[in-house]
Amino acid sequence: MGFTGAKTVDADRRRGRGVSFNPDNRFEGTVREFIDDGWEADDDLPPIRTEVQTERPRKVITKNTSPDLSFDRSINPYRGCEHGCVYCFARPSHAYLGLSPGLDFETRLIARPDAPVVLEKELASKRYNVKLIAMGTNTDPYQPVEKEMQITRRILQVLAAHQHPVGIVTKGTLIERDIDILGEMGRAGLARVGISVTTLDPALSRRMEPRCPAPARRLRTIERLVKAGCPVRVMASPMIPGLTDHELEEILSAAKDAGATAASYIMLRLPHEVSELFRDWLGEHYPDRAGRVMARVREAHGGKDYDPQWGKRLRGEGVGAELLSQRFKVVSTRLGLNRDLPPLRTDLFRVPEKAGDQLSFF
Repeated sequence: MGFTGAKTVDADRRRGRGVSFNPDNRFEGTVREFIDDGWEADDDLPPIRTEVQTERPRKVITKNTSPDLSFDRSINPYRGCEHGCVYCFARPSHAYLGLSPGLDFETRLIARPDAPVVLEKELASKRYNVKLIAMGTNTDPYQPVEKEMQITRRILQVLAAHQHPVGIVTKGTLIERDIDILGEMGRAGLARVGISVTTLDPALSRRMEPRCPAPARRLRTIERLVKAGCPVRVMASPMIPGLTDHELEEILSAAKDAGATAASYIMLRLPHEVSELFRDWLGEHYPDRAGRVMARVREAHGGKDYDPQWGKRLRGEGVGAELLSQRFKVVSTRLGLNRDLPPLRTDLFRVPEKAGDQLSFF
């Protein structure tokens, strides 16, 4: 059951969740305000459980024209993400579903089990023009619910059958389950993976991204993927000024030791409701530095919590952002991570023959 409004949910009810409340949906015309009348107490209510509903999409390949992105199409098997990362820039997308970007985003998920079948049809179209498909661009394709639903794995099986290039971004070590597919595709120049490592501090990680694997475990995933033949980029993202940015060099060094062949970073982004959620989280977990962190965040975004301008939103601006950029250049160069991974192959793409198709003479 959904609940909205700026009311902090009791810590025991939201144990293992990233945020403490559900902000109102910005598209709703009314605002809800909670008033304690003494009749209902949070300690009488059960813990918040994850709910999963299904959606039958007509299309699964989403196109974009963003000049900040290196891809123009993506697939998201799920809406919402149980990992519960407090800083997740995708949280506001839940508002389009009539849900809250807060606790709803990490507890009321939408799965798309028919996505592999729909994808097969889209790729078989005579009008289809092959380019890299990105996964994990909005929510994590290897969040916990994937273990049972296996939508991501079935999508990869379709892409592998078509010899279609794919790039994946994840924090989930469940990706190791699909090493049999990704290793073969990686060796053929058809797959690469970005593993997000936000901090090496397990305590901070548990508070900030409560249902993600521990940082050390993610480094082990990098090692296993690379050993199987799938190239991996470490993504030190997001870098949070005054909280995690001092770890940049350590993160890249640890990833290099694990076998990563490239690196990138993104400055913390706080669009729409994420700003309120993050400030609340800082006040709860790091009250002694909350003001300093937010001051540095605003410094990197032109005095605001977030600036969505192209060319600025991912890297920020100002002295702090420039210093972070220079540090990244120095350490990535020293470690040999300052390079782009080679482009994935598109020339191998083919449409598998189906029963009844006319066989080719060549």
